[in-house]
Amino acid sequence: MLARMDPLLFALSLCAAFCFGLGLVLTRRGLFEMTPIQGASMSVPTTAAVLLLIAPATIDLGQWNTHAVLLFVAAGLIFPAAVTLLTFAANRRIGPNLTGALGNVSPAFAVAIAAVLLGERPSLLQLAGLTAVCVGGMMLFGGRKTSLPGVPLWAFLLPVAAALVRGLAQPMVKLGLIDWPNPFAATTVAYLVSAGVILGIAASRGVPPRLPRRRADLWFVAVGLANGGALLALYSALTLGPVKLVAPVVACYPLVTLALNRMILADRTLGAWLLAGILVTVAGVVLLVAS
Repeated sequence: MLARMDPLLFALSLCAAFCFGLGLVLTRRGLFEMTPIQGASMSVPTTAAVLLLIAPATIDLGQWNTHAVLLFVAAGLIFPAAVTLLTFAANRRIGPNLTGALGNVSPAFAVAIAAVLLGERPSLLQLAGLTAVCVGGMMLFGGRKTSLPGVPLWAFLLPVAAALVRGLAQPMVKLGLIDWPNPFAATTVAYLVSAGVILGIAASRGVPPRLPRRRADLWFVAVGLANGGALLALYSALTLGPVKLVAPVVACYPLVTLALNRMILADRTLGAWLLAGILVTVAGVVLLVAS
């Protein structure tokens, strides 16, 4: 069944998963020296600036569609802005492995919302896959909480909230891409709006905008480029196929996070619950794709 999926759609979804996973690990490194709001105010505006610079070559304003742009703007108010802040905060408190694992429930939200907004009705096999994804997330949660004493419960809810926001944004953007099938336009608009939101929040907390100068700044420039690449790949995949196919494949990113975390940060913490949870989650993704 997997062979019937558009190879480009599958490749773009995997690319998004890789970039999301890379962004999580780089974020953890950058947060050694900066707070989440400082990092977000560096990463998101940097990516927005890059997208704006290349916009003349990637966006044809002659194809402008107001309805699509309004949907892109609405999505940009929460994604990547809210997701970035929630993910950075979670990453700092519970680490990239668990942040990625608990955020892996995103396809459950995305597919459910797409069923309402787009009429994408999941099959029984897809529902089984979604259940496996959620169970896998709970297994990861149960196995890691005891190894993080003193961490409040709300810290574990941060990546789940980020997953909900990401799951809501994907069907919204898909609606816009139906009217204006340009993933660069969707990504650029979303990042420009999110950059404004992030800079506004940062200013209210006494964090003024500035150019990257320190080593820690460069980590978050890299984070911004990784997350920007992830969003562009995600929206490119959504241009080609339905949310119910794209979102589950992108949900493979915790595996990328785990592998890169071990290589870049030399993190060797891998308990039985974590491994089992990842395997169950990936099995759920396989069921969703195979359906």
